[in-house]
Amino acid sequence: MRAVVLEEFGTPLVLGEIRQPVPGPGEVLVRVEASGVNPLDTKIRAGHAAHARTVLPAVLGLDLAGVVVETGPDVAAFAPGDAVYGLTGGVGDVQGSLAECAVADVRLLARAPDALTPRQAAALPLTAATAWEGLIDRAQVRAGQKVLVHGGAGGVGSVAVQIARSRGAEVFATASPSRLGIVEGLGATPIDRTATTVEEYTATHTGGEGFDVVFDTVGGPVLDASFAAVRTYTGHVVSSLGWGTHSLAPLSFRGATYSGVFTLLPLLTGRGRAHHGEIMHAVGELADAGRLAPVLDPRLFTLADVADAHAAVATGTAQGKIVIDVG
Repeated sequence: MRAVVLEEFGTPLVLGEIRQPVPGPGEVLVRVEASGVNPLDTKIRAGHAAHARTVLPAVLGLDLAGVVVETGPDVAAFAPGDAVYGLTGGVGDVQGSLAECAVADVRLLARAPDALTPRQAAALPLTAATAWEGLIDRAQVRAGQKVLVHGGAGGVGSVAVQIARSRGAEVFATASPSRLGIVEGLGATPIDRTATTVEEYTATHTGGEGFDVVFDTVGGPVLDASFAAVRTYTGHVVSSLGWGTHSLAPLSFRGATYSGVFTLLPLLTGRGRAHHGEIMHAVGELADAGRLAPVLDPRLFTLADVADAHAAVATGTAQGKIVIDVG
């Protein structure tokens, strides 16, 4: 089968032929229709993502949407012909989705939402799992809360806005001036991150009390700003990029709490895989109810264009999630 292979970190990806995998117990063989591209993919290729524990040579691609063509022993949850999606590989020693076929652990999969195309479904798994773990599993977002999403027009942020709104929260989101319209279109109150300080927008939107939940998808100074924007005592900050060195003083002085999200753990350790499948199922229900859809970049890429797709993500020129059409 055709696949895009990374032979050495920092080198171009190579389109070639590799052996088609065979599903084992608890696995299915999926004919890949689409593969989402994430910033992590470009960092792995460059050799800047040691936490992904990538074993070379590697087929990258975390997000998958496709059709089951074969089931392994003792698999009852799916059958050939089922349309599925999930966060299924591309890190550690697990083959990713930049290939015509991929073997996937059935625990990581859910049936693809009927309301979404394969391209749309492939855009969701990593972003949706990250947003769900942060907002639902960690912060337990609920109706009546004020939620601030940093980077609300990005891949994780745009999904987080929609998940928080589906729970009945009032959502605010920071973005650059050119992307404020995306945030507003998703139903959040837009905040121009270049034109107002954390003290100013916290005063404007919460009367200085702070947001009940702050979800940081950017990291660095934005996580520091999150500590200053959260509500005293009951506030909760969640970050998917909390990997730097930060002063906890602003958070501690508020008596608030913090949680980190590391979405790759189920893939890397095997623990929590069934929950990722549950998240995909829940997200699919939201999509079919018309309450969640990814923001897609309109450009079309194939396996032959993976280098261009990665460049669009790495340079920040993508206007939504980049998706590779495989099938």
